[in-house]
Amino acid sequence: MDSEVARERALDAAERLFYGRGVQAVGMDDVRRTSGVSLKRLYQLFPAKEQLVVAYLDRRDARWRGELARYVDRHEGAGPRILAVFDWLGQWFAEPDFRGCAWLNVYGELGATSSRVAERVRAHKGAFRDFLDGLTADAQLPAAVGGQLFLLAEGAMVTAGVTGGTEPARQAREVARVLLGADGAGLPAPDAPAVSPPSATP
Repeated sequence: MDSEVARERALDAAERLFYGRGVQAVGMDDVRRTSGVSLKRLYQLFPAKEQLVVAYLDRRDARWRGELARYVDRHEGAGPRILAVFDWLGQWFAEPDFRGCAWLNVYGELGATSSRVAERVRAHKGAFRDFLDGLTADAQLPAAVGGQLFLLAEGAMVTAGVTGGTEPARQAREVARVLLGADGAGLPAPDAPAVSPPSATP
Protein backbone atom coordinates (compact mmCIF):
# COMPACT_ATOMS: atom_id res chain seq x y z
CA MET A 1 0.00 0.00 0.00
CA ASP A 2 1.60 3.27 -1.08
CA SER A 3 1.60 6.34 1.15
CA GLU A 4 -1.19 8.18 -0.67
CA VAL A 5 -3.56 5.21 -0.50
CA ALA A 6 -2.68 4.66 3.17
CA ARG A 7 -3.25 8.34 3.91
CA GLU A 8 -6.68 8.35 2.28
CA ARG A 9 -7.71 5.18 4.08
CA ALA A 10 -6.57 6.62 7.37
CA LEU A 11 -8.44 9.86 6.76
CA ASP A 12 -11.59 8.01 5.68
CA ALA A 13 -11.52 6.03 8.91
CA ALA A 14 -10.66 9.05 11.03
CA GLU A 15 -13.52 11.06 9.56
CA ARG A 16 -16.05 8.32 10.15
CA LEU A 17 -14.86 7.76 13.72
CA PHE A 18 -14.16 11.34 14.78
CA TYR A 19 -17.43 12.66 13.36
CA GLY A 20 -19.52 9.76 14.63
CA ARG A 21 -18.01 9.30 18.10
CA GLY A 22 -15.93 12.37 18.89
CA VAL A 23 -12.19 12.90 18.76
CA GLN A 24 -11.39 12.13 22.37
CA ALA A 25 -13.32 8.86 22.31
CA VAL A 26 -11.26 7.57 19.36
CA GLY A 27 -7.67 6.36 19.68
CA MET A 28 -5.11 5.79 16.98
CA ASP A 29 -5.62 2.05 17.42
CA ASP A 30 -9.30 2.52 16.52
CA VAL A 31 -8.20 4.27 13.32
CA ARG A 32 -5.79 1.42 12.62
CA ARG A 33 -8.49 -1.22 12.97
CA THR A 34 -11.01 0.67 10.86
CA SER A 35 -8.60 1.71 8.11
CA GLY A 36 -6.50 -1.43 7.82
CA VAL A 37 -3.38 0.76 7.92
CA SER A 38 -0.74 -0.56 10.29
CA LEU A 39 -0.05 1.45 13.42
CA LYS A 40 3.54 1.94 12.29
CA ARG A 41 2.45 3.37 8.92
CA LEU A 42 -0.24 5.45 10.61
CA TYR A 43 2.32 7.14 12.86
CA GLN A 44 4.64 7.63 9.90
CA LEU A 45 1.87 9.55 8.16
CA PHE A 46 0.59 11.35 11.27
CA PRO A 47 3.20 11.38 14.04
CA ALA A 48 0.66 12.87 16.48
CA LYS A 49 -3.10 12.48 16.76
CA GLU A 50 -3.46 16.25 16.49
CA GLN A 51 -1.99 16.10 12.99
CA LEU A 52 -4.59 13.53 11.98
CA VAL A 53 -7.38 15.71 13.40
CA VAL A 54 -6.09 18.75 11.48
CA ALA A 55 -5.83 16.75 8.25
CA TYR A 56 -9.38 15.47 8.75
CA LEU A 57 -10.69 19.02 9.22
CA ASP A 58 -8.76 20.32 6.20
CA ARG A 59 -10.07 17.63 3.87
CA ARG A 60 -13.62 17.96 5.12
CA ASP A 61 -13.45 21.74 4.77
CA ALA A 62 -12.48 21.53 1.10
CA ARG A 63 -15.31 19.09 0.37
CA TRP A 64 -17.95 20.91 2.43
CA ARG A 65 -17.31 24.33 0.94
CA GLY A 66 -16.91 22.94 -2.56
CA GLU A 67 -20.24 21.12 -2.47
CA LEU A 68 -22.02 24.16 -1.04
CA ALA A 69 -20.61 26.42 -3.75
CA ARG A 70 -21.56 24.00 -6.53
CA TYR A 71 -25.10 23.72 -5.20
CA VAL A 72 -25.53 27.48 -4.94
CA ASP A 73 -24.10 27.95 -8.43
CA ARG A 74 -26.97 25.88 -9.84
CA HIS A 75 -29.36 28.71 -8.96
CA GLU A 76 -29.92 31.96 -10.82
CA GLY A 77 -30.50 35.32 -9.20
CA ALA A 78 -28.82 36.81 -6.15
CA GLY A 79 -31.75 36.24 -3.78
CA PRO A 80 -32.41 32.61 -4.74
CA ARG A 81 -28.67 31.88 -4.43
CA ILE A 82 -28.74 33.07 -0.83
CA LEU A 83 -31.79 30.97 0.01
CA ALA A 84 -30.14 27.99 -1.68
CA VAL A 85 -27.60 27.97 1.15
CA PHE A 86 -30.37 27.07 3.58
CA ASP A 87 -31.87 24.50 1.20
CA TRP A 88 -28.46 22.84 1.03
CA LEU A 89 -28.13 22.89 4.80
CA GLY A 90 -31.51 21.19 5.07
CA GLN A 91 -30.37 18.40 2.77
CA TRP A 92 -27.20 17.99 4.82
CA PHE A 93 -29.22 17.84 8.05
CA ALA A 94 -31.35 15.08 6.52
CA GLU A 95 -28.36 12.78 6.00
CA PRO A 96 -28.66 9.72 8.30
CA ASP A 97 -25.18 10.21 9.74
CA PHE A 98 -25.55 13.95 10.43
CA ARG A 99 -24.05 14.78 13.82
CA GLY A 100 -23.92 18.55 13.73
CA CYS A 101 -21.09 20.81 12.62
CA ALA A 102 -17.82 18.89 12.59
CA TRP A 103 -15.79 22.01 13.29
CA LEU A 104 -17.83 23.08 16.30
CA ASN A 105 -17.79 19.51 17.59
CA VAL A 106 -14.00 19.36 17.45
CA TYR A 107 -13.62 22.88 18.81
CA GLY A 108 -15.75 21.91 21.80
CA GLU A 109 -13.39 19.04 22.52
CA LEU A 110 -9.98 20.50 21.66
CA GLY A 111 -10.31 24.22 21.00
CA ALA A 112 -9.05 25.21 24.43
CA THR A 113 -5.96 23.01 24.28
CA SER A 114 -4.95 22.87 20.59
CA SER A 115 -4.11 26.14 18.86
CA ARG A 116 -3.82 24.31 15.52
CA VAL A 117 -7.33 22.92 15.81
CA ALA A 118 -8.72 26.28 16.92
CA GLU A 119 -7.06 27.96 13.93
CA ARG A 120 -8.58 25.46 11.50
CA VAL A 121 -12.05 25.95 12.95
CA ARG A 122 -11.74 29.75 12.75
CA ALA A 123 -10.47 29.51 9.18
CA HIS A 124 -13.42 27.33 8.15
CA LYS A 125 -15.95 29.63 9.76
CA GLY A 126 -14.22 32.66 8.28
CA ALA A 127 -14.35 31.16 4.79
CA PHE A 128 -18.06 30.39 5.18
CA ARG A 129 -18.69 33.95 6.34
CA ASP A 130 -16.74 35.26 3.34
CA PHE A 131 -18.88 33.13 1.04
CA LEU A 132 -22.07 34.60 2.49
CA ASP A 133 -20.61 38.10 2.30
CA GLY A 134 -19.99 37.50 -1.40
CA LEU A 135 -23.57 36.43 -1.98
CA THR A 136 -24.77 39.48 -0.05
CA ALA A 137 -22.62 41.78 -2.17
CA ASP A 138 -23.98 40.18 -5.35
CA ALA A 139 -27.49 40.91 -4.09
CA GLN A 140 -26.49 44.55 -3.45
CA LEU A 141 -27.55 44.26 0.18
CA PRO A 142 -25.96 46.07 3.13
CA ALA A 143 -22.72 44.46 4.25
CA ALA A 144 -24.16 43.69 7.68
CA VAL A 145 -26.60 41.21 6.12
CA GLY A 146 -23.77 38.76 5.49
CA GLY A 147 -23.09 38.51 9.20
CA GLN A 148 -26.77 38.10 9.96
CA LEU A 149 -27.08 35.27 7.46
CA PHE A 150 -23.98 33.68 8.96
CA LEU A 151 -25.55 33.69 12.42
CA LEU A 152 -28.76 32.23 11.01
CA ALA A 153 -26.89 29.39 9.31
CA GLU A 154 -24.67 28.68 12.32
CA GLY A 155 -27.66 28.65 14.64
CA ALA A 156 -29.44 26.21 12.35
CA MET A 157 -26.40 23.90 12.37
CA VAL A 158 -26.17 23.89 16.15
CA THR A 159 -29.91 23.37 16.63
CA ALA A 160 -30.09 20.57 14.05
CA GLY A 161 -27.10 18.87 15.65
CA VAL A 162 -28.95 18.79 18.99
CA THR A 163 -32.51 18.14 17.88
CA GLY A 164 -32.09 16.35 14.55
CA GLY A 165 -34.22 16.87 11.47
CA THR A 166 -34.38 19.61 8.89
CA GLU A 167 -36.74 22.04 10.62
CA PRO A 168 -33.94 24.39 11.76
CA ALA A 169 -32.87 24.90 8.14
CA ARG A 170 -36.45 25.61 7.07
CA GLN A 171 -36.96 28.10 9.89
CA ALA A 172 -33.66 29.83 9.18
CA ARG A 173 -34.58 30.04 5.49
CA GLU A 174 -37.84 31.76 6.33
CA VAL A 175 -36.04 34.30 8.53
CA ALA A 176 -33.59 34.86 5.67
CA ARG A 177 -36.52 35.55 3.34
CA VAL A 178 -37.75 38.25 5.70
CA LEU A 179 -34.24 39.63 6.06
CA LEU A 180 -33.88 39.86 2.29
CA GLY A 181 -37.24 41.57 1.87
CA ALA A 182 -38.63 38.54 0.02
CA ASP A 183 -42.04 40.03 -0.77
CA GLY A 184 -41.93 41.19 -4.37
CA ALA A 185 -38.24 40.44 -4.67
CA GLY A 186 -38.61 37.52 -7.05
CA LEU A 187 -37.51 34.93 -4.51
CA PRO A 188 -38.93 31.40 -4.61
CA ALA A 189 -41.98 30.64 -2.51
CA PRO A 190 -41.44 29.15 0.97
CA ASP A 191 -42.41 25.67 -0.18
CA ALA A 192 -40.61 25.77 -3.52
CA PRO A 193 -38.91 22.45 -4.26
CA ALA A 194 -35.19 22.39 -3.73
CA VAL A 195 -32.70 21.35 -6.37
CA SER A 196 -31.67 17.70 -6.05
CA PRO A 197 -29.15 17.14 -3.22
CA PRO A 198 -25.37 16.92 -3.65
CA SER A 199 -23.95 13.49 -4.35
CA ALA A 200 -21.74 13.23 -1.29
CA THR A 201 -22.24 14.00 2.40
CA PRO A 202 -20.31 17.12 3.48
